[in-house]
Formats: sequence, C-alpha cells, structure tokens
Amino acid sequence: MFSKEFLEILNYECAVGIATCAHGEAHISNTWNRYLVIKGDRILIPAAGMKKTQSNVEANPNVELSVATKELAGRFGAGRGFVVKGTARFIDSGAEFEETKAKFPFATRLLEITASSVKQVL
Repeated sequence: MFSKEFLEILNYECAVGIATCAHGEAHISNTWNRYLVIKGDRILIPAAGMKKTQSNVEANPNVELSVATKELAGRFGAGRGFVVKGTARFIDSGAEFEETKAKFPFATRLLEITASSVKQVL
C-alpha cells in the first residue's frame, strides 16, 4: 500500500494534516511525521488533543491525510507530497495503545487510520 517514495518522506521533518468532516463541517488537525507508525496498510498516530477530530471520526470515519516535504524531489521537481484516504478510529486500550504510550508518553489515545488509497500529488 505504501510505496518506498511515501515511506522515504517520513525520514524528513514535515507536518501531517488530518482532515475529517462531520455534521456539515470540515476540520483539520496536525501532527508531525515523526509520530507516524506504519503497520501494513495502517498508520498509527499518538493522540493527545484531537477532541474535534475524534468527535468527527465517531460520526464519519472517513479521513484524509496530507504529508509533504520540500526536501525530496517529487513528480514536478522540488517537493514531494501524498494524500492518504482511509477510515479512522481512536483506541484507548490494548497492546498497540500500550506500545504507543510507551514510545510517546503524551498519548492519551491512539489514532488508527486504515488506508484505502495513497496518491502522490507532488
């Protein structure tokens, strides 16, 4: 699911935008790429705040992520970026949450995104 070009981007500092939509209103929260853990077709992200994101996901689990860096060449020259579409849920117990909490002590929950598509846009 995740190409080597996508995985390579995670080695460079960049912000990650997480877009949700529920009740007729879009919302974007942000995190850093260094917090993303890739497991198969899933992205695991430690969550501390993200209250509006969680509320939206509970009403509509469809999400989109935007990940980009200017440090790598992309499709059109300088800069590489991707949009990931998928479904999300928040987890607050279990082995993966405990692993996340051990690695990122600030995490109060784990945002799990199961990717359905990954498209390079830059």
